[in-house]
Amino acid sequence: MKKDSYLFTSTHLGFRTWINSDLEQFSAMNSDPETMKYFEKPLNTEESKAMMERMNKLYEDKGYCYFAVERLETSEFLGMIGLGWKTFEAEFTPCVDIGWRIQKEFWNKGYTTEGAKRCLSYAKELGLKEVLSLASSDNKASIRVMQKIGMEYWLDFDHPDLKKSKHLNPCSLYRISF
Repeated sequence: MKKDSYLFTSTHLGFRTWINSDLEQFSAMNSDPETMKYFEKPLNTEESKAMMERMNKLYEDKGYCYFAVERLETSEFLGMIGLGWKTFEAEFTPCVDIGWRIQKEFWNKGYTTEGAKRCLSYAKELGLKEVLSLASSDNKASIRVMQKIGMEYWLDFDHPDLKKSKHLNPCSLYRISF
């Protein structure tokens, strides 16, 4: 895509809402067991499409979502990085969180950290005062990204939506204030 078609960019990445042509790659990424190791289960095509639709609706409602992310240089689809709205039952919800999921071939190249930093800047531009992030305590890669982007450990908790997936609990919660 052309640079002016993005909502915002970072050095190497373009952030945008979801389009129908994202579904094939997004679904392939979401159905990969290794990529989805720290989620309840891999997603099928219908679940991936529903997620894209939820993200576009969240953007319409709140001005943010887990954005579709592309490499600016090549327009390759990397995955998603952005801001979400969490309402599950916990002492810290409802809250804005930052999260990511990118295709395996782009792991360990700095894109997630770069994209997450840019999304925190976007959160600040929106006037948000705090952003949280959570991951299974075993998900060392995501926790490392949280640390690299300046978030601080807050607490561990058992995610109420993951009671059937005991291997994902406890979750670690990080936060940053602006």
